[in-house]
Amino acid sequence: MSATTAPRVAASPALFRQGLRPFFLLCAAWAVLSMLLWIAALHGAALPDGPLPPARWHAHEMLAGVVGAALAGFVLTAIPNWTGRPPYAGAPLVLLAVLFLVARLVLLPGSPVPAPTAAALALLPIPALLMTVLPALAKAATPRLFGPPALILTFWAGDVLMLGEAAGWWDGTFAVGELLCLDIALALVGLIGGRIIPAFTRNALKGAGETEIRPLPGVDAAGMLALLAVVVLDLAAPGGILVGAAAAAAAVLALLRLSRWQGLRTLGRPILAVLHLAYLMVPVALAVKAAHLLGGAGWAANWLHLQGIGAVALMILAVMPRATLGHTGHPLVAAPAMLAAWALLPAAALLRAFGPALLPGLLPYAAAAALWALAFGLFLLAHGPMLLRPRADGKPG
Repeated sequence: MSATTAPRVAASPALFRQGLRPFFLLCAAWAVLSMLLWIAALHGAALPDGPLPPARWHAHEMLAGVVGAALAGFVLTAIPNWTGRPPYAGAPLVLLAVLFLVARLVLLPGSPVPAPTAAALALLPIPALLMTVLPALAKAATPRLFGPPALILTFWAGDVLMLGEAAGWWDGTFAVGELLCLDIALALVGLIGGRIIPAFTRNALKGAGETEIRPLPGVDAAGMLALLAVVVLDLAAPGGILVGAAAAAAAVLALLRLSRWQGLRTLGRPILAVLHLAYLMVPVALAVKAAHLLGGAGWAANWLHLQGIGAVALMILAVMPRATLGHTGHPLVAAPAMLAAWALLPAAALLRAFGPALLPGLLPYAAAAALWALAFGLFLLAHGPMLLRPRADGKPG
């Protein structure tokens, strides 16, 4: 950070000194609050009408709310690292956080805002986010850096499809948009996880004098192409054999990628091992999806939640603590609370995916929701104070 930039960052409140601070807090807090509200509605609480029916509000907020906040925090933190520009801080960060909060509030059950107006307001945060980071990307002029923002723009297109139906702009697009957002989130796990997991593991193994990582030529690219094929086929022919075949191929390639990253050698380093566990959920979710689409397996019908909770949310909960520690001047050591959280969230994924076929009534839904809320609550407990306070090492940011 330059000498002229450091005072400007330091003048901002600690919460707005870098992108991950407000958005990781928002991500975890909304994961807890929105889930508690949804499970209350599922158990009979009389929620007032809002722009979205309760089930659709829940689906939308898990994606646009929780995943959207995590993506914003990641991009606003990663792009300064990628491009060498100063951290995003101060007023621009405040504006983005306010837009995100407004989006959540106008869609709440009981919101008096008409659906078309609520939809228009709720769709503002991601375009504002991309316009904020675009100048740095354009200046860097490095094509590969545009990959994550391009996928985030496609994620936003899914949000447009979801909210567009609610606003009356078109019909029958909510489910399409929901699946597009979910698939793009998985593709981002494949893209970002495929970059950071082997890199972090390589650095750790080098420091310990252990085996070097040797990816197989072409497998990384093929794995990403397979994930993108799932995205395209889910749009073109959702629920069909072609999607099932693409999911099966993507599962094999994802597992092959993961097998080259020396995950077993990270078991003594939980903050690193959880990244491998989160990526393992990618082929697991894809394989279960393939089993449902190709074989009609009833036990695999809830693959969507295995993908959303097991692969996407667990990767979010694996990355946020590591990034928080590194960017707030703390050692990269997992807090005991996070060890528990990293066990609770996969359990929530398994309960939500397979519990309805095994357990009576609403029990699996309530149990999965409780584990989800507790996992993200533990993140807030362990890392919320770090995000609210200045860096522990006294450096700006």
